[in-house]
Amino acid sequence: MRHLLILNPNTTASVTALLQQHGQRAAGTDVLVSTATARFGAPYIACEASYAVAGHAVLDAWAHALMATPRSLQSRPRPSAVLIGCFGDPGLWALRDSSDVPVTGLAEAAFTAAAALGPFAVVTGGARWRPMLERLAGALGLSTQLAGIHTVAPSGAQLAADPDAAVALLAEACREAAARWPVKSIVLGGAGLAGMAARVQARLQADVQADVGVPVIDSVEAGVRHALALPVQSDKASGFVCGWQGVSVDMTAMGPTAPGRP
Repeated sequence: MRHLLILNPNTTASVTALLQQHGQRAAGTDVLVSTATARFGAPYIACEASYAVAGHAVLDAWAHALMATPRSLQSRPRPSAVLIGCFGDPGLWALRDSSDVPVTGLAEAAFTAAAALGPFAVVTGGARWRPMLERLAGALGLSTQLAGIHTVAPSGAQLAADPDAAVALLAEACREAAARWPVKSIVLGGAGLAGMAARVQARLQADVQADVGVPVIDSVEAGVRHALALPVQSDKASGFVCGWQGVSVDMTAMGPTAPGRP
């Protein structure tokens, strides 16, 4: 059985539960989905500083998941793919460079799915995410396909805390985004927004005058599909090429001089 490991760079366990629920649903019964929560950092990433710390937390969570006890390893297969469960993908390139299995993030996956349809817009929570996501789109080579980013005031965590109110707010944001930019799809971005895209789409379609006429993409569903479709890197070993000082035991154990590293 294939095993998808979803790493939550936020420290909020309820967000991890959302990733587990909707990730497993998207993966189907033939794939085992497991999750790991950041052991330090911000409850919900919402600024440059929390994003920077989350990159370290992702590497630590990944190392901790791999350096499990033998009994834990017997209960589940080693991951065959890794998904960074944050719409912003902190630590994406660092983890990809250190992992022997495919790695992607919610934003990369959702942007890729949306770009395949044509120009797209993003709707997400937190105004500070706009420049961060614009920078990420540029790094992914998708700046020309990204038509615009519409942020709502509440963070993803706040939206997740009141899903009914969030769906109404996000549907209005999607309508405004579609009216402002000529797009072929709208990405609903954020781990805390997992599972809301279908409800937002249904709400829009129920009102003919408000229907945006384009698909609303769930970043978690897109992330799972993209992660499982990536090719396996069979000629690569997991681990870090540099030594560490002051990091976790798990990260140290995966350094270049650690005996028996995965």
